[in-house]
Amino acid sequence: MKLSAIAQSLGCELRPAMAEAEITGVAAPQSATPETLVFAEDARSLAAALASQTAAIFVSARLAPADAAKPLLLFAQPRLAFAQAARLLAPPPAGTGVHPTAVVDPSAIVDESVTVGPCAVLSPGVRIGAHTDIGAGSVIGAGVRIGSHCRIYPRVVIYPGTELGSHVVVHAGAVLGSDGFGYVRDANTGEYHQFPQQGRLVLSDHVEIGANTTIDRGALEETRIERGVKIDNLVHLGHNVRVGRDVVIAAQTGVSGSSIIGAGAVVGGQVGIGDHADVGPQVILGSGSGVLTLKKVRGPGVVFWGRPARPLRQYLKELAALARLARASDKEEDSH
Repeated sequence: MKLSAIAQSLGCELRPAMAEAEITGVAAPQSATPETLVFAEDARSLAAALASQTAAIFVSARLAPADAAKPLLLFAQPRLAFAQAARLLAPPPAGTGVHPTAVVDPSAIVDESVTVGPCAVLSPGVRIGAHTDIGAGSVIGAGVRIGSHCRIYPRVVIYPGTELGSHVVVHAGAVLGSDGFGYVRDANTGEYHQFPQQGRLVLSDHVEIGANTTIDRGALEETRIERGVKIDNLVHLGHNVRVGRDVVIAAQTGVSGSSIIGAGAVVGGQVGIGDHADVGPQVILGSGSGVLTLKKVRGPGVVFWGRPARPLRQYLKELAALARLARASDKEEDSH
């Protein structure tokens, strides 16, 4: 793709405007070639980019040198433009069509541009939109709806009652729409009986689900993941959970049933959230934090840490106080 076409597609200013090259991809400065692009966000990374073999550099106008030896692509957020360029330059899918070993129910409605990999199963009533790719060995349950331009990697299982929007990515081994962990105990016998798990799971557009992540369907209503949510590998979301727009959740986090995570929140790795908890919009939960059952955590942009999670400033004060107590105890023991 021509450098000028990339600049136009991404809304960048190309300097000099007549600079031209055929671009095939993006790279780090140390591995860049005359056919790839790099980005710079500070003086150090800019120096590395200028010394590389790159065709051009994404950089902000504030940082851009007037006499750069390389063509520049001026954009306020260079890292963002770099990521968008990588997607723009990604090679097209290898091909479309249904593999001979795939099992597609006659009642499934599959756009002719869809790719279905080896040994995949499409159950009755499935509907799949244009340019979606279903990976090898994936199982798509009865009545599942999948939008256009989705990528379902190998060995994904999507249970009945699940709906995916467009541009959704689901990585290998993920399980979507399985029964929630809900049981009723018989007080007389001690036996557990499953509470009905008959709700839906809805994923909106531009959601990405990491490998081996599991998301339960609603019990009587629905579990809902809003537009733009990015979920890492090995995350579990319980039934009736609601995740707001543009939330990011890092690996090994567990969210118990009926909890809410507000739009724009950031959830670190190995966070535990109890059932019916409410994490407010734009809250930041540091890695390893714990939010108690029924707890409300509020404060846009506030970092919470610890178990139970509390504002970072308070948490650090408590750690310092504990350290002082420990030192005082050690001195007292030494005096004896």
